[in-house]
Amino acid sequence: MLAEDHLTVREGIKLLINSQPDMEVIGEVGDGSAAVKVAQKLVPDIIVMDVSMPKVNGLKATKRLKQVSPKIKILTLTRHTDDAYLQQLIQSGASGYVLKQSAPTELIRAIRTVADGKNYLDPALTEKMFGGYASRHSKLRGESKATLTERESEVLRYIALGYSNKEIAGLMQVSVKTIEAHKANAMRKLDMHSRIDIVRFAILQGWLEEN
Repeated sequence: MLAEDHLTVREGIKLLINSQPDMEVIGEVGDGSAAVKVAQKLVPDIIVMDVSMPKVNGLKATKRLKQVSPKIKILTLTRHTDDAYLQQLIQSGASGYVLKQSAPTELIRAIRTVADGKNYLDPALTEKMFGGYASRHSKLRGESKATLTERESEVLRYIALGYSNKEIAGLMQVSVKTIEAHKANAMRKLDMHSRIDIVRFAILQGWLEEN
């Protein structure tokens, strides 16, 4: 399903997707509010969701949809490349983030990746994240990895994939307080200060590709 308020852009994406032998656009909307309503009726495998839309923006629509229809995978589409948007993406529960200025083949690759149950981050954003962060925190490349316990690494991996502390506690069959302790210890060891740092670390370790 497509959620994009610019008709010309939406038509272009639809033609691109429908030209693939294993893909079909089954619905399209022009705002975030309609995206939430229509998606619950159509139950598409994937929604390509523009971030900047009227009524309800794409990230808020994504968050609402993941609450009511968690099985629907959402791939967000935007022109923005700053960390603030990426932070919101992670919090929303989207499975991927593609830049509108990237080649059309990038969108198709992203859809296939998300369809396989993996997370996708536009290569341009991955390079941006590697750029400053890896140089400032070179120890994240592996030197400090050995200091993490297996449980701490597991908790960080789940957090990077978008799970809440409560969900992780259920998966690992421990208390929420235990998860919070593992998270706090891991972040202290790796000099992390936010969720975005955890995702950067996950990218450096290749965890998102493995999922």
